[in-house]
Amino acid sequence: MTRAKARKPRAVLFDVLETTVRLEPLRERLVEVGRPGHELELFFARTLRDGMAYTLSGEAPPFRELAAAQLALTSGHTLSAGQIEYVLDGFTQLPLQPDGRRALDLLAEAGVPAYGFTHGSAAVLEQALEREGRGDRVVRVLSTREIGMFKPPARAYHWACERTGTRPEATALVAVHSWDTSGAARAGLLTGFATRLEGGLPAIAEPPHVTAERVDEVVTDLLALPD
Repeated sequence: MTRAKARKPRAVLFDVLETTVRLEPLRERLVEVGRPGHELELFFARTLRDGMAYTLSGEAPPFRELAAAQLALTSGHTLSAGQIEYVLDGFTQLPLQPDGRRALDLLAEAGVPAYGFTHGSAAVLEQALEREGRGDRVVRVLSTREIGMFKPPARAYHWACERTGTRPEATALVAVHSWDTSGAARAGLLTGFATRLEGGLPAIAEPPHVTAERVDEVVTDLLALPD
């Protein structure tokens, strides 16, 4: 698909895990069940990897099923079923990222609709927003679980645009994962990449339309693009 021209978006999709909500509290739960905290990154990366792999092979299982399998593997199969459930239950207790909270406020002030866009449960972001009294900041949380896949195939982004009712070239995807913004850009969407997590844009990634350190800075720059 043709690359979208840099224009102010009519709707914005926010990646959820790490972009809009913090994963850090899951580290505490891992420690509580006797695992080293540094396993969080490996467990999460393996979950994403397998979700993408199963997507390529035809259909991805639900995020929680993949996460449970990878948590068992990462822990060397030392965790009980109850301990795995305890760690995974933490996903619905995750707080908003400070820059993600501010980004949603900026869009609300500008009158541009915001949507969550995730592979996992919509409840992760919905409950984080409700706990902070910001339930009105997001129109809806869209989960690719509904179509049995993980990002970043183009079909996932186009499906999300169908749900928002906006064309890909008028819809922005904001994320701290360069593979996500790269996939969205190649699918014809506008893209905003926050370097907070990765520290910079890898040379192999499709260039985003907007790059800044924080998510709120990305949104500010997207809103400043010409109409």
